[in-house]
Amino acid sequence: MNRNIFSGALCVLLLTVSFVAQAQQTKKIPRIGYLSPRSGPSPSEEAFLDALRSLGYIEKQTIVIEWRYAQEKFDRLPELASELVRLKVDVIVAASGYPTVQAAQKATATIPIVMANVNDAVGLGLVASLAHPGGNTTGISSLTPELSGKLVELAKETIPKASRVATLANPSGLNWKLNRNAMEGAARSLGVQFLALEIRGPEDLESAFDIARKKRADALILPASGFFALYRKRIVELVVQSRLPAIGSSARSAEEGYLITYGPSTTEFYRRAATYVDKILKGANPADLPVERPTKFELVINLKTAKQLGLTIPQSVLFRADKIIR
Repeated sequence: MNRNIFSGALCVLLLTVSFVAQAQQTKKIPRIGYLSPRSGPSPSEEAFLDALRSLGYIEKQTIVIEWRYAQEKFDRLPELASELVRLKVDVIVAASGYPTVQAAQKATATIPIVMANVNDAVGLGLVASLAHPGGNTTGISSLTPELSGKLVELAKETIPKASRVATLANPSGLNWKLNRNAMEGAARSLGVQFLALEIRGPEDLESAFDIARKKRADALILPASGFFALYRKRIVELVVQSRLPAIGSSARSAEEGYLITYGPSTTEFYRRAATYVDKILKGANPADLPVERPTKFELVINLKTAKQLGLTIPQSVLFRADKIIR
């Protein structure tokens, strides 16, 4: 009798262990699709991963991330977005601006999409409103029109004698349409001539800088843009070569040669994107997650660049700096 009871108990135990093992094996590991126009990983991706780790996720253990890079070819984004949809990812993180989010939205109306860094999501028609985005898209949206006008003001304050400021403009780009009025309005109020130098691709960059020099621009304004971010390295090279004072929005650009930058931390955008992913994986509906806008802005001044250009930064600007590169 005791032997039969023991055998029965052992069978029950083995069956229980088997069921638990099967349940563990079949437990679904969340799959994140990451879509970017870049050619490979950048500090933004590291910030995103670091934030996920702080939330308890470990890549290849508790989550799987399908990384898709368009190799700086925007026309590849729709194909890559469709590929992520076919993989049935649980959420898509759309990096580096409007074209990426647009490609993801065209590929799916059901899989949640997290915007990691897009300019004026409402103005671009990506969400219905900041408080109630609706649809399947939410995330982080910056303040590009307001900031682009601020950059023009900052250029004039930094270089009081400036009478002409230039910017690079893609006439077919929606970011340009959003920024143009703010930049032209700021220049007009300051009595400064505003030069819009047309570019349609990276092949136009060098000629645009040549035109800026020929027209004797006193400063080059480079507001937040997916295009500028994508070709940042080449733009920085041309800024240094042309000896044009560049005013931008990314602190990283100031470290590399811009005169001044003013804007939010882009790496923080990607950290915040991770919190959206976490909420969605835990059941939140993206339509109900308000779109965040940056609240903290950083003014960075490169005094090494100022010295090379023979410029003296006014004390009124220096006093406001969050970081000074000497």
